[in-house]
Amino acid sequence: MKMVISGGGTGGHIYPALALVKEVMSREPDSKVLYIGTQEGLEADLVPKEGIPFQSVYITGFKRSLSFDNVKTIWRFIKATRRAKQLIRDFNPDVVVGTGGYVCGPVVYAAHSIGIPTLIHEQNVIPGLTNKFLSRYSNCIAASFSGSSSYFPKEKTVVTGNPRATEVAQADGSRGRQSLDLPTGKKYILIVGGSRGARAINEAVADMIPMMAEHPDYFFIYVTGEIHYEKVIEDIRASKPANLLVRPFIYNMPEVLAGIDLIVNRAGASFLAEITSLGLPSILIPSPYVTNNHQEKNARWLESQGATRVILESELSGSKLLSSIDAILRDSGTERHMREASKSLGLPHAATLVYNQLKSIAKG
Repeated sequence: MKMVISGGGTGGHIYPALALVKEVMSREPDSKVLYIGTQEGLEADLVPKEGIPFQSVYITGFKRSLSFDNVKTIWRFIKATRRAKQLIRDFNPDVVVGTGGYVCGPVVYAAHSIGIPTLIHEQNVIPGLTNKFLSRYSNCIAASFSGSSSYFPKEKTVVTGNPRATEVAQADGSRGRQSLDLPTGKKYILIVGGSRGARAINEAVADMIPMMAEHPDYFFIYVTGEIHYEKVIEDIRASKPANLLVRPFIYNMPEVLAGIDLIVNRAGASFLAEITSLGLPSILIPSPYVTNNHQEKNARWLESQGATRVILESELSGSKLLSSIDAILRDSGTERHMREASKSLGLPHAATLVYNQLKSIAKG
């Protein structure tokens, strides 16, 4: 298979793309892949490190309010589409895939305009502007959650899950616990605010630290983010309880996720795919700083399915966070129900499901 894939801006768009590339290469080792992103996005760093050929176009996102910048964006879209057409013609792929971010707009549209089959993947429950626009130009729309289906044409929408979930579902939880040298016989709670950390979550955990010693059956793994680590360590040095492990970052996150009992985190789409593939109960604290408030919409949908508890950042405190943890882990029925609900939403074979859709639409 020859595939062009595009996804950019954040890891939530890039990691599913990379997981799909791995799936394609594992099934068809002779496949050729070209990744088209932007030089400004995280993809310009991550993709070449994976040994995947990378090309870029220049494009910016639309403002949601009336702005002269949108006129400039339309012109950039036209130029980016022209360049994407040339890149696609030169590569001559069997299929073009978009996994989100505004760079997918000109790439997928260009492929459609020259007759190349296209697939877009939507990670969030509520689709973004780019995928709503591209849905009319795509042969197939792969959705991570069934809650997305009503936003797209029914006849070409398939719920596949998120390819990133496949990598996490295969992880070994015992290796994750061993890598952190965790004590046995505890309930393991992982608290993390994303790769760069989240100040509000860090502050809530700082408030909770004096109460942790009163819960010796719990063991807390607290990931601060690199930029917050030194300050957090300094702040808690005199009061750090024995059942708390603090790390700036965890590199083997899939293994660690597979070995814990409860996670506290933001509500990014790829992360939700990971925890549902494992059937993990969660407490989600959506970031209020993201476009279209999509994290809260993701979290509320999972909450409506019984898989999570949601605490808004404006309502967050150490006591509220700890009482929410207790409400789940002190009640075996609640914990079991949340595990079952989370697992029912997960699609651990998502990469295979998306691959099958690719095969069904690819030319030749």
